[in-house]
Amino acid sequence: MRSINPWINFNGNAEEAFTFYKSVFGGAFTRIIRFKDLASDDFPIPENEADKIMTIVLPLGGHNSLIGNDVPSFMGRVNEDENRSKIAVSAESREEAERLFQGLSAGGSIEGPFGESPWGTYAGMFRDRFGIEWIVEYDPEA
Repeated sequence: MRSINPWINFNGNAEEAFTFYKSVFGGAFTRIIRFKDLASDDFPIPENEADKIMTIVLPLGGHNSLIGNDVPSFMGRVNEDENRSKIAVSAESREEAERLFQGLSAGGSIEGPFGESPWGTYAGMFRDRFGIEWIVEYDPEA
């Protein structure tokens, strides 16, 4: 497998969330497509949806990217309290893991503080300020 790229849905704040993620991970967006960019006679876009994000891509090293979009209002709201999945980040060092944990969890709620795990890694879990759940981990044996 070449890569796995998590794709996150937002209720109109994808650009704000991804600007925050970029401030933590670094890098630059490789794609930003707004709904207005797809508008046509066959696919009219309401004015209140025009500037919302259809696709935004933030590369995360190697062949991986974090991808997101706003869900148009005609499709309903995304459940921001959903807890069926988490985005797992495997850091290259304990320092990187701590930096990512501290940065991404800012303004969110910590579910498991960053520290040594019973299985010998350093890990922590949290829900970020946008409602997305994360696990950040560093395995010194990997």
